Amino acid sequence: MSAARNLLFYQTDPQPLPLIDQLSAAGWAVHLADTVPDAVELLNHQEIKVGLFQLDGTADCTDTLNQLHPMNGTFRQHVEWVALLPIDSLAAEPLRKCIADYFYDYHTLPADRDRLLFSLGHAYGMADMVRALTQQHPTIDDEQEDEMVGTSTSMQALFQQIRKVASVDAPVLITGESGTGKELAASAIHERSSRHEAPFVAVNCGALPASLIQSELFGHEKGAFTGAHERKIGFIEAAQGGTLFLDEIGDLPHELQINLLRFLQEGTIERVGSREKLYVDARIVAATHVDIDLAVKEKRFREDLYYRLNVLSLQIPPLRERGDDVSILAKYFFKKFSTDGSNRIKGFSDAAIKAMKNHEWPGNVRELINRVRRAMVMSDKRFITPADLGLDGRNDPSVKLMTLDEARSDAEAEAIRKCLRRTDNNISQAARNLGISRVTLYRLMEKYEIRVT
Repeated sequence: MSAARNLLFYQTDPQPLPLIDQLSAAGWAVHLADTVPDAVELLNHQEIKVGLFQLDGTADCTDTLNQLHPMNGTFRQHVEWVALLPIDSLAAEPLRKCIADYFYDYHTLPADRDRLLFSLGHAYGMADMVRALTQQHPTIDDEQEDEMVGTSTSMQALFQQIRKVASVDAPVLITGESGTGKELAASAIHERSSRHEAPFVAVNCGALPASLIQSELFGHEKGAFTGAHERKIGFIEAAQGGTLFLDEIGDLPHELQINLLRFLQEGTIERVGSREKLYVDARIVAATHVDIDLAVKEKRFREDLYYRLNVLSLQIPPLRERGDDVSILAKYFFKKFSTDGSNRIKGFSDAAIKAMKNHEWPGNVRELINRVRRAMVMSDKRFITPADLGLDGRNDPSVKLMTLDEARSDAEAEAIRKCLRRTDNNISQAARNLGISRVTLYRLMEKYEIRVT
C-alpha cells in the first residue's frame, strides 16, 4: 500500500465535515488547521503539496486574502490550493476573482466525494510537476546578497574581486553599462568592509541639478545663497566614517571635479558660504557607464582626479555575457516579487527561458527586472510566456529587421568581440585567429567602435 499523501485542510467553519473521514479513507493524511499560525506551522514541518481551503461565504474576500498571504508566503510555490465554498457565494465577483487568482480548483458544498478526490489527485500531480520545474536551477549562494546573483565565470570572478577590494580602504572606480548593477557592487563592497556599520551614501551625479550640485555634495551654511534658510549637511559629510558612492561620476561638472580632487587629497571640505575646513573620513567609490579614458583624453574629465579614483577598479559584465545567469536572475526576481500570496503563476515556460537567453538585454539587469515584474502582473497563464515578457519577436525592441549588409556587419563585429575576449584582448593573437592582419583588425575595431582596455 502506498504511503498516505499529506493534505492541509484549513477550516473557517468549526463544524466538522463528513468528507474528512472520506478523505482519510481514500488515503489522504488530513492535517486540520483553523488558524493561520497553525497552518503555517504545518506547512513548515510537513511535506504538504495540496491544501483544501474552506471559504466562508459570508466573509469579505479581503479577509480571505489576508488569511492566505502568510501561508502562501511560506510555501506558495509548492502547494496547490482547492477551495470549498457555499454555492450561493459564487455570485460575489470579488470572491470569484479570489478563486481564479489563488486556487487550482473549487467545489461547492456539499462537495461530491468522487469529483473532489479527482480534483485533489490532479492538484497533487500539478504540485509535483511545478516543484520539479521550479527547482531546476543552481542554488544561490548566501554570500550573493543584495541581488548580485549569478554563477557565471565572470560573476564569480567579480564576487572574488569585491571581497578583495572591500578589505582595502582605498578609492574604487566601477565601470560597466547602465543597468548592470554598479550601485549593488558598491553596496557589497561597503557591507564587506571595515566601514559596514557606518553610513553608505549613494549619489547620482547625473541627476543633481547643475545649480545645486555643489551644495548637495559639500553642504551649505545658512544664508549662503537665496533660499538657504538653514545649514545643510552635504552628501560627503553625511558619509562620515562610511562610504560615499558617486554614480555617473563622468557627469560631474569640471569645476566640481577640482573640489572633489581636493577632498581626496586632503580629506577636507568647505561648505558653501564658509571657509572653515571640515575633516571628513569617507571612502569614495565612484562609477560610470561612459568611456572614462576617452573622457580624459578629450579633457572632459580631469586626469589627476581619474588617477585618484582609479586606485582599485571593477568592471561589471553586461547581462548578455553572463550565460545562464539570465534564467537564474529571472527566477530569483520572480520569487522576490511573489510576495502577494497569489498562487496563479508558477514560473517561466521553457520557451520564455529560451527567449530570455536569446535576448541581447541592452538595459541589462534593470531591463530584466522590469520585464519580469510586468509579466507577473499582466500574464493570465500559469507559466510566463515569451509574449508576456515582450520577447516574442513582435514586441521585442531588440529584434529588428535588417538588411543583408547590416547582418554581415553585426556578425563581423560580434566575431571580433568574441575573439578579443578569448585572447584577453591580445591584438596579434586575435588577428591570427581571425585570419586577418593587425592593420585590418585595427581598422575594423575603429569601424565598429570596439575598444579594449
